[in-house]
Amino acid sequence: MPTRRTYLDYNASAPLMAQAREAVCAAMELSGNASSVHAEGRRLRGVIETAREQVGRLVNAEPARVVFTSGATEGNVTVLSQGYDVGLRPDSEHDSVLAPMAASGAKIVPLAISSEGVIDLGDLERALDAANGRRCVVAVQLANNETGVIQPLADVVAIARPRGARVHCDAVQAAGRVLVDFEALGVDTMVISAHKLGGPKGVGALIVRDGAAVLPLLMGGGQERRRRAGTENVVAIAGFGAAASVAAAELPGALCIAELRDRLEADLRSITPNAKVIGEGAPRLPNTTAVAVPDKAAEIVLIKLDLAGIAVSSGAACSSGKVGASHVLAAMGVPTALARGMIRVSLGRETTAADVDHLVSVWTEIHNSGARSDPMPRMPTKHEGRVALAAAGMGD
Repeated sequence: MPTRRTYLDYNASAPLMAQAREAVCAAMELSGNASSVHAEGRRLRGVIETAREQVGRLVNAEPARVVFTSGATEGNVTVLSQGYDVGLRPDSEHDSVLAPMAASGAKIVPLAISSEGVIDLGDLERALDAANGRRCVVAVQLANNETGVIQPLADVVAIARPRGARVHCDAVQAAGRVLVDFEALGVDTMVISAHKLGGPKGVGALIVRDGAAVLPLLMGGGQERRRRAGTENVVAIAGFGAAASVAAAELPGALCIAELRDRLEADLRSITPNAKVIGEGAPRLPNTTAVAVPDKAAEIVLIKLDLAGIAVSSGAACSSGKVGASHVLAAMGVPTALARGMIRVSLGRETTAADVDHLVSVWTEIHNSGARSDPMPRMPTKHEGRVALAAAGMGD
């Protein structure tokens, strides 16, 4: 096994920040319930409200608009289960948007995107006009999780609002990586997630604009101003707030990571001239590159990189364990032979030039060894798997 690990999968999850870990540990020492009126309860309430302010500052939203949830998926499901007649979204949205919208009973209208992954605003305008005043929601990511392509959300709102449509934004990948301004974007609702910032997993926020009534998905208590019932996860919320505060302070540095990303792309293409960077003609997150090589099997390259101590991905972490082409690349019209060879590399606050050099070095070895583009190797039988695990000291 390699002695060095290089983590380049921040879009899946960022390593826990030291500040978030400290906040989590401090909150774990507190007793009580934040809904209680005694001193212990008030102290917990103070932890939650401090975190609410910290999260609000990260995306320029008033603290009162921040609703703590179990994560962005819960926020997406909450918003998209509001009984809309029509749901409009590109096919490149995250599965946590596509699935609840499909299950909502609304008429689904796919919106066209360009070959670079950017929404076709003319198509949006035509689709909303065809809705004939029915209750509509438009769901558009601020930045795509696989390609990093940034969408023109302010333009989407400018088209949707005069036509009476609500706009929901999944800003999970953008928060902490580019400036996210809830007020300036003008969206009605937005979701972000702590673990993408370096906070704990299992906590996120739904941000709701004044006047955008959202019925709670979870009912039974008055928590979160009756917008999300259930005793608050104070420990995770405290870590979320700490991570959001650090992310806001470090945003200028996060933008500078584009220099490392650009250098990485240039080096990979010098080694593999036929490699294509997906979405490079559009505005992108500074930390993300989706690079594909025609007729290469991404799963084989991933295995080779992992064995060499490098963690990257072939798409969304929620589904990257599945064999098959990315639905995001399919929506962009990327040919299957190219799409099946896509690797996503996502950098973060702890990424160094040495990490990029490590990836480039191993990529060179893979290229020079003529890494085959065969389909996924035959899966071992149960017996073969047990033998392999036993040999590695990983048996039952």
